[in-house]
Formats: sequence, C-alpha cells, structure tokens
Amino acid sequence: MLIGDVARRSGVSARMLRHYESLGLLRPPGRTGSGYREYSEEDIRRIFHIESLRSLGLGLRDVARALDDPGFTPAGLIDDLVRGVRERIAAETRLLTRLERIGAAEPEGWEEVLRVVALLQALRSPSAGERQRAALSTAEGGAVPVEALAEAALGEGDPSVAGALRWALARAGDAAIGPLARGLRSPSAEVRRSAVRALAEIPLPGATVLLEEVLGDGDAGVRAAAALALGARAVARAVPALTDMVVEGTNDVDAADALSALAGDPALAERIAAGIRDRLAPGTAGPPARLRLVQALADLPGATASRALAELARDEDGTVARTAAYLLGLRGAPASGSPGAGGSRRS
Repeated sequence: MLIGDVARRSGVSARMLRHYESLGLLRPPGRTGSGYREYSEEDIRRIFHIESLRSLGLGLRDVARALDDPGFTPAGLIDDLVRGVRERIAAETRLLTRLERIGAAEPEGWEEVLRVVALLQALRSPSAGERQRAALSTAEGGAVPVEALAEAALGEGDPSVAGALRWALARAGDAAIGPLARGLRSPSAEVRRSAVRALAEIPLPGATVLLEEVLGDGDAGVRAAAALALGARAVARAVPALTDMVVEGTNDVDAADALSALAGDPALAERIAAGIRDRLAPGTAGPPARLRLVQALADLPGATASRALAELARDEDGTVARTAAYLLGLRGAPASGSPGAGGSRRS
C-alpha cells in the first residue's frame, strides 16, 4: 500500500508517517519499482497501534518502549497518565469557574475584567488583610463576582474577613441569595452556619424564605442563627425555635430578647407566653431551663404572661417561685400567697 493510501486509511498524514520512520517507530518500508514507499499489512497494524497508544496521551518515546521493549509494563505509566489528566482537568475546571464568574459579573470593558481578575486573586490570598480589602473594594462599584464572594464567605475562618464578605454580599442583594442557598445544602454544618449568617444580613424576602427553611436543620447552631435572624425580622415562625433555645441554654439571652421583640404584636405576645407556660409544666424541663423560661416571661406583655408568673410564684421550686414573684412585682401585680416566695412556706 502506498503512502497516500496509508494516510487516507489511517488518518495519519504522510508527513507524520515519514516522521515515525525517522524516529524508528516504523521500519523503513519497502519500495516499488518506481521508488515509492510501499507499506505491508504489518506496517499498517503498527501504525494503528502507534495511534491507539498516542490517543491515551503517551509520548512517542513511551509508544516506542511499549511496542518494542518486552520488559516494559504499563501500570506505572498508566498511573502517571491518570494523575496528569486529573491535574489538567482540575486546572481547566478552575479556569472554567473563573471565566464563568467573570462572565456572571457582566464587566463592561477589559478594565473591569482585569479588576475582577485581581479581586478573584485577592480573595485567594493567604493574607487576611488582603482578602478583607478585596471584599471592601466592591464598594467602589463596577462588576462584582458574587459567586466568588459567596464561596469565600462560606469558607472564611477569619471573623473580620468573614464580616467584610457578608457586608459585600448584602450589598449584592438578590444576586447573593442563590449562591448562599447552595451553601445551606452543604454537608458541613459550619458552612451552613456561615450561609445563615450571610443571609441574615440580606433584608430581602428571598433570604427570609431560606432562613425559615433551615429552622429544622439538624445542627443546633444553624437553627439558632436562623431563628435569631428571623426574630429580628418579626417572623412568628421562629417562636418555637427561639423558645427551644431558651430551654436548651443556646444563646438564651439573645433568644429571650428576640421573643420580647416579637411580643410587640399583642396577639403574638399571648401565643409566646402560652408556649412558655406550657414548657414550664412540671416534668417538662429541668430546674435551670425552667428558671430561664421564667426570666423570658419578664419582658412579655399581656395577661397570659402575668397569669403564668402568678402561677409560678406558687411553684414548688423555691428559686423559680422567688424569681416569678419578683418579676410579678415589677409588673405591679401582687404575688401574695405564693408558697415558694422566700421559701418560708416550705421551711
């Protein structure tokens, strides 16, 4: 078979076939009477073997060893090839991510592209100060890579930098909600907590919806952060979680303050007080938790809270009774007849 026929059949150019010959990958073919190269069937098979091995990423030197060295084993070389491919994929993936983030920032010119690239590089800096300056630089206006800011915020360990990143995301508004929502699905509780803290600073309905969804999260820290954020937004759905926080002693002072703020709605104040009263029933909580619940009643207006305190002023637990009586006195209601007050009725 002449060189032109071989080139058409194998897809290897005549120039490359001659190159293979010069490297010794192919034996010099025979010649026709007219002096043209003439390849045998064995030559054709070897050409296909060469191309098959090249398709795996082998260099020509390794191809020659694989075909001609009887002691050559593929395992080590294949491992190296796999590692190299993975490294290239990782590098290409990083490049793709960077390009997508630049595109999503919608830069209006190459100057903005360069500014976004610089910001992306700064967000990966080992210097906390540089990362913080990068986050604060978004205040200058122009294209902002929100996805990158969200990713940085979810993984940031420095509190000052994390605060700057949350501020930048809050400025981004709706554009930041989607990337942070993905953080809420992370298997890492710490990442989910970071996402909740960032969403808490975005005063938009979309962020509120997401915060409500994580009230049932399996991590107490995630639930607590979401409940406090929702309490600050006067979302009644946070009341059970806030009450749980008081019982559990998890940010109980902040939770009680949030319940007090929610109690600005008279109807909700009665519901909150009724819920706390139910949690104070004998056998439902230990002494420290009951005391925290009594103290939470102090800032709740309304008749239900007052009646609950009056009942508790006669509680068998002297500490609970004295605290309730004192709080009832501050409300201007009498606490007389309370067997627990002062502990004298049980002595």
